[in-house]
Amino acid sequence: HVDSGKSTTTGHLIYQCGGIDKRTIEKFEKEAAELGKGSFKYAWVLDKLKAERERGITIDIALWKFETPKYQVTVIDAPGHRDFIKNMITGTSQADCAILIIAAGTGEFEAGISKDGQTREHALLAFTLGVKQLIVAINKMDTTKWSEARYQEIIKETSNFIKKVGYNPKAVAFVPISGFNGDNMLEPSTNC
Repeated sequence: HVDSGKSTTTGHLIYQCGGIDKRTIEKFEKEAAELGKGSFKYAWVLDKLKAERERGITIDIALWKFETPKYQVTVIDAPGHRDFIKNMITGTSQADCAILIIAAGTGEFEAGISKDGQTREHALLAFTLGVKQLIVAINKMDTTKWSEARYQEIIKETSNFIKKVGYNPKAVAFVPISGFNGDNMLEPSTNC
């Protein structure tokens, strides 16, 4: 859903994988701070349009390619805002695996999985579009002080609705992360 940290997490992952250099991130950090959006430095790796940067939301899909020793990876960052659902569908329809990024913050998670929530809609669309592999990244865990109770609550609730959509929750990896801080994205974090 909107503000779950999809672009920030994706941009930080690309940075951690060596897809973009420190100097560029520092440039984005400076530019973002000048617009009063200091926390957007990683999101700007993918959010290139002026409107995206000004509004702080992803409008169009963004692609980024990198290689690991085992895989060629193409990351597709898709919009979470309801107004740009067509762009989200375009991006998701090309995916082999979906990473559903859910915000752990009080109220944020609940808004996303509500009856009209974007989290629920994105999971349904991913399954309907044939994306059979799903990873659930529970983001912003640092804002909950890495609460195990909150993490388990989110897993339970999310498992219930992804099962209704068609996914087998036992085959889905649930990962607690902090996309902005980079915790638990490539290396296990001492925080969780």
